[in-house]
Amino acid sequence: MKVIFLKDVSKVAKAGETKEVADGYGRNFLIPQKLALPVSPAAVNMVEVQRRKQTQTESGLAEMANQLEGKEIILKARAGAKERLHGSITSADIASELQNSTGLEVDKRKIELAEPIHQLGSYDIAIRLGKDIMPKIKVVITEEEAEQGEKKGKEPEKEAKKEKKAEERKGKKKVKAEKEKDTVKKKGAGKKEKGKKAEKETKTD
Repeated sequence: MKVIFLKDVSKVAKAGETKEVADGYGRNFLIPQKLALPVSPAAVNMVEVQRRKQTQTESGLAEMANQLEGKEIILKARAGAKERLHGSITSADIASELQNSTGLEVDKRKIELAEPIHQLGSYDIAIRLGKDIMPKIKVVITEEEAEQGEKKGKEPEKEAKKEKKAEERKGKKKVKAEKEKDTVKKKGAGKKEKGKKAEKETKTD
């Protein structure tokens, strides 16, 4: 029987090709699996429409790939010790930033990210738009600065700590000065005592 192929069948035919196949192979495998249809004007027309759509899709994807190739996007995130993120950057975050910065809508499932990003840095990431269409983009993760409100909140805290330390230093100096004063008084009293004793001894002689 003669069939027209709707999809590529390895080592048999490519989509759109017309070919003679064994009746059993056509009826029992190709047609039930929707891989081919018996040749008819309707079937030929359907394959032609399908081919046009596929060409348009591939053309659109190729154009998108050209726009994405080498594109750099920057994502900001909170980070702690050793530049490790507080949280992670996912394919959904990348897709969202791509749409914001380029206007291109990319399915997050097309972004080849083996696992979420947990570290600041620069990453080369591929996007699988089609079978042989895979542009690469650069994703840069930078540290997000603390918000102004948080900075303001931290300033009074720092000032309070400084004031506390200054007061502690003043207190220590005061205590030290008082101790030195007491020591001087004691030394003076000791000298007076010695003077009196010496005077007494002179009178006795």
